[in-house]
Order: sequence, then C-alpha cells, then structure tokens
Amino acid sequence: MTKRILHVVSNVSHYTDPRQPTGLWLSELTHAYDSFAERGFTQRIVSPRGGHSPLEPRALKWPLLDASARAWLNDPERIALLSTTASPDQIDPAEFDAIYFTGGHAVMWDFPDSVELQAITRSIWERGGIVSAVCHGYCGLLNTKLSDGNLLVAGKRLTGFSWTEEVLAGVAKKMPYNAEADMKRRGARYEKALLPFVSYTVSDGRLVTGQNPWSAKATAEMVAALL
Repeated sequence: MTKRILHVVSNVSHYTDPRQPTGLWLSELTHAYDSFAERGFTQRIVSPRGGHSPLEPRALKWPLLDASARAWLNDPERIALLSTTASPDQIDPAEFDAIYFTGGHAVMWDFPDSVELQAITRSIWERGGIVSAVCHGYCGLLNTKLSDGNLLVAGKRLTGFSWTEEVLAGVAKKMPYNAEADMKRRGARYEKALLPFVSYTVSDGRLVTGQNPWSAKATAEMVAALL
C-alpha cells in the first residue's frame, strides 16, 4: 500500500512587525516532498487556516535558493499547491502514515497553539505513525499532548533550529520566544550539531527531527526509512 505523508506549512507572512516579511522556508518543503515523491508516496499539504502559505523572502535568494526550491518556483503546478493548502478540518488523520512539520520563522506564530494540528498529530502518533519536523517546524510539537495528558516531546530526543543559529542569523531579537529553551522546559532532550548551519538529524523511535534547512533531505530520508 502506498505510504501517505502530510506536510504542514504556515499561513503567517510577517514577524511581529508587519513590515518584516517571513513565511515558509521553501527548501524545507521541497527537499522532503521530492524525496517522498521519488519513492511514490502520496502527499498532501495542510496549514493552520488552509489556503495560501507565504514564502520566506530570504530563502529565495542565492545562495540559499537551491536547485530543488528553484524547480518548484519555476513549476506553476507545484507552486500552486502552496496557494490551495488544506485546512485541518479537511484532513482525516487515519489516512496518513506520517506528518512532517516544515519551518521558517513564520511557524513560531501559528503552529504551537493550533489545537487542530495537535489533534491530527496525536492521532497519527497514537496509531503508530511517524511524527517529524525540520528546523522551526518543531514549534508545532511544543504543546501537543497525548491522550494520557503527557506532552508528546517529554523525554524524547529531538532537535530543531538552535538559539545559537538564531543569534548568528541576526534574528534573535525578532523571536517571540526561544524555541530551544521552551522545548527543554517541556522535558524534551534537545540536541544540536557541534557546528551551526550543518545538517543534523535525530531519530527517537517514531519521532524524527532535523535541526535546520540543510537537514530537510536527511530528515525526509530518515522518515522514509522508518516507513
């Protein structure tokens, strides 16, 4: 039977200051989507509100715009997928074997408190599916509780965009919270690479996470291997 993957993207288009744009870090979606497509997996994209998912402008400039993301930008059918994302109420979690939370700073605003996304994640996890995230995507797991009331991330090894990387990227002062610190406060066993901005992935059973945009392909391949 064909495996089914649910990608999660943001609807947010700016930081707290509306004059400062942000959005989906495109390559974090495209590397995973392309990897799953090569394996014949069925894929769908959902966002907290459904509809349009804005793109992070910084990710669309050289040298951050790589071949995978560029191919999406030049393919009207693929880029249209980001204008017509599903809303959570259109998703039946029972149809999916894995959920993959993409990043970009935008997700820090609309992922953590989406009870609808939390319900989908909980259902996939408790049915034996895989929960995965890359970069800031792990913000979507901050508040997800299981049916027993425990946080999904409690006691789990994971990674995600580090506070060191926020500082080095020059955006720490724009952050609404410190995601790394908040994960640790929730009992997650946070890990990161010795060097910033290099590919790093962590697998703790059915929880698979990647640290930054350069970890997207490796994260997807780890998910595929588990499937």
